[in-house]
Amino acid sequence: MSTKLHQLSPRGRLSFDAPLGPRAWFRTGGNAEALFVPKDVQDLADTLAALPKGVPVTVLGACSNVIIRDGGIEGLVIRMAGGFADIVIEPDGLVAGAAALDMIVAEQAAAAGLTGLEFLAGIPGSIGGAVVMNAGAYGSDINAVLDWAEILLPDGTITRLGNAALAFSYRHANLPDGAIVLRARLRARPGDREQIRTHIAGIKAAREASQPVKARTGGSTFRNPDGHKAWQLIDDAGCRGLTRGGAQVSEKHCNFLLNLGTATSRDLEDLGDEVRARVLAQSGIALHWEIKRLGKPSSGEQP
Repeated sequence: MSTKLHQLSPRGRLSFDAPLGPRAWFRTGGNAEALFVPKDVQDLADTLAALPKGVPVTVLGACSNVIIRDGGIEGLVIRMAGGFADIVIEPDGLVAGAAALDMIVAEQAAAAGLTGLEFLAGIPGSIGGAVVMNAGAYGSDINAVLDWAEILLPDGTITRLGNAALAFSYRHANLPDGAIVLRARLRARPGDREQIRTHIAGIKAAREASQPVKARTGGSTFRNPDGHKAWQLIDDAGCRGLTRGGAQVSEKHCNFLLNLGTATSRDLEDLGDEVRARVLAQSGIALHWEIKRLGKPSSGEQP
């Protein structure tokens, strides 16, 4: 497949056998067969149009909520970066590029005196991923504030989908197969700048007090089952502080997995699966991964 990928000639950066582990918040994982950082939307559309049939495509943003498996990712990995991070302030909201970090969006809204987007300060990641998974925290989510998302379809078509068309549900948006989020329009309203900044500071403080934000982690590991908190189920199953290789269930917030420094992605995924098994045995409730697991195991490992 690499021969096909070498035939691409984008205007952005294209590299082969590119390390992904250093980009991931867990700091684990293998290489991308080909890593593409598009210069702009047209570069992205043209490159996808030139991509031979059958080549898998994976889109990465801030790499905050993913486990990249140790065998790396086959095909073309697209990293949405600076060219997609613009934020345009409007009187009653803003338009943010897919690569704009959630925290930066919250802070720029605050600087403009716009309220309603403070919750983004508590979500690690970028706007593209936030749309895809209907990210939420601290009393709000993307569904509550999104007017439209602009997406690129695999055939190169750019279209806008309104809130209703995305049919948001818990940690999910109904996007067409292969669609890539380019930017999103988020609603906000005028407010007092100092009150907005105080709200954001409170969210940051609450997050730092309750979550292992300075560790090598990937955010919330499992979705909250209906009527339950994942962390409580994990704690009740005796998993707080549980380890596997260099991976650990956080003692501070047990819906977070940690790389203690020597973990492999396999350690993290195996630990997560052990947590799921213990919770199911203890409570009868099945936990579902919120963290995306991408790529293939390293050679010699069983999937």
